Formats: sequence, structure tokens, C-alpha cells
Amino acid sequence: MAKRTTLGVLVGTRGFFPTHLAHSGRADMLRILKEEGFDTVCLGAKEATGGAVENLADARLGGDLFKKNADRIDGIVVTLPNFGDEKAIANTLKFAGLRVPVLIHAWPDDVKKMTVADRRDSLCGKMSVCNNLDQYDIPFSLTSLHTVDPDSKSFRSDLARFGATCRVVRGLTGVRVGAIGARTGPFNTVRYSEKLLEAAGISVETLDLTEVLGRANRLKSNDAAVRRKLQAIKAYTDCAAVTPTGLDRMARFAVVIDRWVRDLELAGTALQCWTALEEFYGIVPCAVMSMMSEALLPSACEVDITGLLGMLALRHATRSPAALVDWNNNYGEESDKCVVFHCSNLPKSLFAEQRMAVQEIIAGGVGAENACGSIVGRLRAGPFTYARVDTDDAAGAIRTYVGEGRLTDDPLETFGGYGVAEIPDLQGLLEYICAEGFEHHVAIAAGQVAAALEDAFDTYFGWDVYRHEG
Repeated sequence: MAKRTTLGVLVGTRGFFPTHLAHSGRADMLRILKEEGFDTVCLGAKEATGGAVENLADARLGGDLFKKNADRIDGIVVTLPNFGDEKAIANTLKFAGLRVPVLIHAWPDDVKKMTVADRRDSLCGKMSVCNNLDQYDIPFSLTSLHTVDPDSKSFRSDLARFGATCRVVRGLTGVRVGAIGARTGPFNTVRYSEKLLEAAGISVETLDLTEVLGRANRLKSNDAAVRRKLQAIKAYTDCAAVTPTGLDRMARFAVVIDRWVRDLELAGTALQCWTALEEFYGIVPCAVMSMMSEALLPSACEVDITGLLGMLALRHATRSPAALVDWNNNYGEESDKCVVFHCSNLPKSLFAEQRMAVQEIIAGGVGAENACGSIVGRLRAGPFTYARVDTDDAAGAIRTYVGEGRLTDDPLETFGGYGVAEIPDLQGLLEYICAEGFEHHVAIAAGQVAAALEDAFDTYFGWDVYRHEG
């Protein structure tokens, strides 16, 4: 079961504005967050100014509360039922020192209640809060509408986006990933800078492929861990096309990877495949990688570490498995459609149907008996988000692009893991990818979370983001 996203709730108030609005606003916001599936941390109704902040002492209380719950809090919602005290709000966040995403929300005034007793002035107060946070160098996110009723569909949509942003920031901050094997010689496209990633708080651990194969060959087929993994592989997909020898090799290989991931506390991996594993061990690693991605431990092909980061971001934003695919083929004469493809190691939940098979391309060179383990089938139709992370070594920066599209049911008969993607102004996107020198790989996941990724990458990591909208 996925961990619930926890939000700190910071209510602002100001003495000469209606305090009763802060009290009722606090209760309403906590109710709405609970309805939307969030856990919350908030000052109690008997603390500070009725659970809101308007002075230095209140800010100390609020900051201490958030700091004590730092391990739980994924983000903070600042809500302004009236104008609010911008300095108290900024100080609360400063004292907490969490550096998590912050959403600024302002309540709308009712034109029928514009008296001294009921007027909010939150529209104006929000500008003052944002000005102060900018002075304090505290990054923040905004709602789609400047003032919005928190009980509205618009604000609930904002919450869904913000929750995804929080999970991406939490998931990528201080993350540890694993690179297994050397980059395959011809694949210059997946070169990246470990130093730029480390500067961004992302650590890469490496493991030589000979160590993996040596450890796998030392394992016995009757080892308890190997037997458990073999059963898990057989339960995962239809393995009828694969020999018992191939399945045994996969199980031993998977046990080695699982132990390394566990011991080094890794959130995902990128593997060398083409074609050392096939020539010298006799499997393709696709099924093993598919199972890891399905278990929300994404695994990318061709030691594509920055491709893996896109998978991780999508995995956290959508709370579902992500895949790495090639922008691979045109789809006839339809300029806004293309074929996405991999050999494939795609997680099974992204398929309409799938099975284990021989990897047909590699089998031509090493023999079918040494190329078993590919997960093949058609991707299921529906909306999806795509993302690419890249280190621009010359500029000394990390850059990204994100967007949304739809996987279709358009006719297609081919091999591997594949689907037809429809993307508004696809030709413009492809031109951008080529002109900017991005890779041919892209991460995808079901659902539409491009806005959350853009917010996380740009606002909180400071990475350059191109959002393709057509």
C-alpha cells in the first residue's frame, strides 16, 4: 500500500481582518485535505491564534511543529482565509527549514459579504505572502486561479497536482540509483555526468557486469532465494516460450540484482544488456527488469541513468509503474502519431496483454536459446505522460522536457513492447528533441501529470524545463 502524502497546513490571519474566517477556514481546509486523501500536520485550534499564525510567537510554534514532523511532511499548504500576516507565514517556513514544496492558496471574497465583518482581502494578501517568500528565497507553487474556493473542483485538481509535485521532490531528493555494467560502446546517446547529478543530490552507484555474472554463476539452482524468485517469475507472466534453463538463469541473475539494490538502498537501476548478457550468460534481462519496474523500483535499458530519473519522477508522480521507450517509428502519414517501442522490459501493468518470449533482434546474432526473457505485447490505450531528464555537460546544467499524449488502439502488428502514441504537434516535439540534442529514449507512465513534473523540476530543483503542449 502506497504511503499517504502528508501536508503541513499553515493558516494565515491578521488581527484587524475577520478572525472568525481564519477559524472556519482552517477547519474547512483540513476537512477537504482529508477528503482528498492527504494526512495533515497543523497547529491545533487552541494553539497560537486559534491554529493560525499572525506574529513571531505563532511563527515559532508553527515552525517547531513542522520541524518535529519533518520526516512525515512532504509539502506545505499555506492558506489565507483573510489577508494574513505575510511576515509570520514567511518566518514559520524559515524556522521549520524543511525545503519542501509550498502551495499558496487564497480564499475568494463573496461579493455579497463585503462588510468589515466578512471581507477577506485574501487576493491582496497572497501577493504580499509571495513577495516575502521570494525575499526569503523560499520557492513556492501557485493555484490555477489566484483566489479559489477550496471546496471547488479547480482547487481539488490543484491539490492532486501539488501532491504529485511533493512526491516527485521527496522521491528524487537524495535518491540513490544503480548503474550495472558499462555503457554499450555505440550508445553515446546515453552518456551523462555523474558529477552534475551528485551536485543535484542524486548519487550513482556502479557495479561491474562481471561481478553480477560471477555471483549469479555461484548460486545454486536449489538455493532458497533462487527457488522463490523462479516461482515469482513464473507467476508474473506466461513463460511457456522460455526453456527451464533460461528461467533458472533469470532467477539467479535477479537474486543478485535484488540483493545489491537492497544492500545499497537503491531506488532504481539501469542495466547493460546489448549484447554481453546474451553472449556470456544466455538471457536477456528484460523480464527481470520488468518485474522491478512493476514493483516500483524502475529499471532502465542501456545504462541510461538519466532516462531512469525520468522513470523515477513518473513513478512518484503517478504512484504507478513507469517505462522507458524509444521514440521509434512514424505511424503512416499521420503527423501527430508515432510508434513507441522497446525490446522489451516494460512493466506488465502498462500492457493490454503480454507474455515472455525470445528477443527477436538479438536472437539473430546469439541464437534464440541465449535471448529468452523479453516481455512482449501491446501497450494499453489511454492517456499518458512522457518525461526526459538529461545532463547538459557543456552548460553544467540539468535539463528536461515533459508532456502528455494518448496511447491509441490504432492497428499495428509488430514485435517487442509497442504502442501507437498520439501527441499534439508531435512534429514540433520531435524537432525540439533533435535541435536540442536530447536522447531517443523517453520515460512514460499512465496518467496526466506533466504540470506536476514541470513544477517539481523547475520550481524546486531549478532544472530547465520545456513543457510541450502543442
